[in-house]
Amino acid sequence: MKDTDEAVRPGPLSIRTDCVDGIRVVTVHGEIDHTSRDTLHRALTPAPDGGRPRTVIDLGGVSFMDSSGVNVLIAAHQSATGADGWLRLADPQESVLRLVRLVGLDTVIPCHPTLQQALRG
Repeated sequence: MKDTDEAVRPGPLSIRTDCVDGIRVVTVHGEIDHTSRDTLHRALTPAPDGGRPRTVIDLGGVSFMDSSGVNVLIAAHQSATGADGWLRLADPQESVLRLVRLVGLDTVIPCHPTLQQALRG
């Protein structure tokens, strides 16, 4: 019998940041919980002189998120809107989308089924 736990278990949180048409795209893979919240928070913090922050968070690679992740997303949203910018969520997996809807996060932060839709707004 082959042990496949390592093959299906997501690795530590990884974050990549790109820019598409002047919009910052933060692509997240792994699990967002209390052990990774600070890493995500740092990735979502806009540069102090970055102007009007416009950010899409691609959640397609996130297999799990708890209330720690929700709190980070709310703080990032508040920071962006306070600087006359915005934050959008893209491509959440079903388990993450369930949490987003359960806590009403999708009524505060726009949540789109694809990255392209989130970029278009």
